[in-house]
Amino acid sequence: MHNTVRFIFPFLLIILSFSSEIEAQVVDPIKWTTETEKISDTEYLLISKATLDVGWHLYSQQVPDGGPVATSFMYDDSNGDFRIVGNTKEEEGKVIQDPVFEMEIKYFENSAIFKQKIEVIEEVERIQAFVEYMVCDDTRCLPPEEEELTFNFTEKTTAETSTGSVTAVNSISPEAESSASESRGLLTIFFLSFLGGFAALLTPCVFPMIPMTVSFFTKQSKTRASGIKNALLYGLFIIVIYVVLGSVVTAIFGADSLNALSTNVVFNLVFFALLVFFACSFLGAFELVLPSSWATKIDSQADRGGLIGIFFMALALAIVSFSCTGPIVGTLLVESASKGGIAPIVGMLGFSLAIALPFALFAAFPGWLNSLPKSGGWLNTVKVVLGFLELAFAFKFLSNADLVLQLHLLERETFLAIWIAIFGVLAFYLFGKITLPHDSPLPHISVGRLGLGLFVLAFVVYMIPGLWGAPLQWISGFPPPTQYSESPYGVGNSKGVAGTSIELPDQAELGPLDLITFKDYEAGMAYAKKVNKPVMLDFTGYACVNCRKMEERVWPEPQVQQVLRDELVLISLYVDDKKELPEAEQYVSETTGKKITTIGNMWSDFQIKHYKANAQPYYVLINNQGENLNDPTAYDPDAESYLNWLKEGIKSYN
Repeated sequence: MHNTVRFIFPFLLIILSFSSEIEAQVVDPIKWTTETEKISDTEYLLISKATLDVGWHLYSQQVPDGGPVATSFMYDDSNGDFRIVGNTKEEEGKVIQDPVFEMEIKYFENSAIFKQKIEVIEEVERIQAFVEYMVCDDTRCLPPEEEELTFNFTEKTTAETSTGSVTAVNSISPEAESSASESRGLLTIFFLSFLGGFAALLTPCVFPMIPMTVSFFTKQSKTRASGIKNALLYGLFIIVIYVVLGSVVTAIFGADSLNALSTNVVFNLVFFALLVFFACSFLGAFELVLPSSWATKIDSQADRGGLIGIFFMALALAIVSFSCTGPIVGTLLVESASKGGIAPIVGMLGFSLAIALPFALFAAFPGWLNSLPKSGGWLNTVKVVLGFLELAFAFKFLSNADLVLQLHLLERETFLAIWIAIFGVLAFYLFGKITLPHDSPLPHISVGRLGLGLFVLAFVVYMIPGLWGAPLQWISGFPPPTQYSESPYGVGNSKGVAGTSIELPDQAELGPLDLITFKDYEAGMAYAKKVNKPVMLDFTGYACVNCRKMEERVWPEPQVQQVLRDELVLISLYVDDKKELPEAEQYVSETTGKKITTIGNMWSDFQIKHYKANAQPYYVLINNQGENLNDPTAYDPDAESYLNWLKEGIKSYN
């Protein structure tokens, strides 16, 4: 049983990673609240507070030309019952070189408070005001909004507003409420980080420390209760050390400086290089070792005893085990930092909790130590398996960069060939046919290792038909899409799925499943008018995983495919298309104030302007005049639900 757990776990990690998804949605990242503060009998402060979701910015009242829309307030003093005194004051905020607008801009994150002093001339019950504002994160902006604010003077109340509505509430909420999707995202980060910590626990740098450390505490302590207490403190200090590390990452990079970079070429290339570097370390090419002087100094402090000694013992574990935990911690930090906000802290909490739990549990129940498998070569095998997994993941990020740039250097067949080679070599390794530098002699393989080897081999066999056009739904969204291939219809078939040529309208091309697709809005609309069919706008991206899942899991369903092929015109607008627009067609966005220079920028701006949405995939059914036939929809893995949505729109058209 122990052997099975040892070797099945790393593959659970990759499967769980595949299953984590972020649904497309219309985001509403800001909420406004108001209150009044009495200064004297005639003077008051009108206080407006903006509460923002993690990762979003609200801009200052002073913004340079060409930047985003500045926040501005207008107070309705038309009745003459109060007088505005001075300008609206704002908090200090944060000044950065904004990556979206490429200029120095002052903005607010998490929350912002604005105060306007007034002098009351006649008794007033409430004051109406309007705020115009714009919110952005590091890669996208929402259209400018105008909200109505109400300041009550009849009782001590606060008004709360979201998307234009105002409701009386008792007090200002002290914290921003995270959206449901954000909470799910943090929970996913925590869970995967916990699994990463469990993987680190099964490495040769950490696993042998469990019985040694627990025995030390139980033998050196005068009572069993004292031993348990010391072991619990040891585990607690491990958690503190790693959470502090996550906090430092958040403080250095900011709450959102790496947010939503999935389609950023530089980010994907850097992540690819990091994962290859970490993989090489796990495979035995070199050891990631911190300076030995650090370990010596920390070790000497650990002999002091008491709380300080226990803390330094925990710190010594973190330093000594760095060669094994470093790659995992590094991968988790980069991945969680890309989510923005407190994700690095949450990630390190999950990771350290998995590391600390065994020390507490085995201290409480020392008899369990006898059931632990003995340290040996299997620990190094865990490291090697993790190395192969990191190497496989690395090519997903390289593929993202290639897709965004449309270089066709890492097409579907090439990607699959690399994964087949990686997992094929892993299978040979697990069967004992290949050895690496730090491996122990292997006279035989365990049942657990054999079982994992067979699983990996089956996965390799499963991927091979993908070279000839098989859909590979187990890993849909990870390899490049079928049409991004040397042979989009499979080896030996250059005509199409059915083996016959397809006549294409002007400016159209074949998309997923050989569907006739337009990548230009005007060309697609002109064709739709010509054939008198409704249109489906498909806001998508080359590096959008959920877009590929829809195209590979939902669209192939016979009824869905029939509707897409015969009953409407498909216009796919890629928001991450980096092709430059002709200079004469470049413009400054009315919604974001940013200069639109690429085709992807143009379609992203089009989506924000017309549909106030900014996530992909995003589907809109319209008639020949561009009018919506029903409500747009986003990622929906339920084929029946998606089909009903399509039929509803087409029925409205007819």
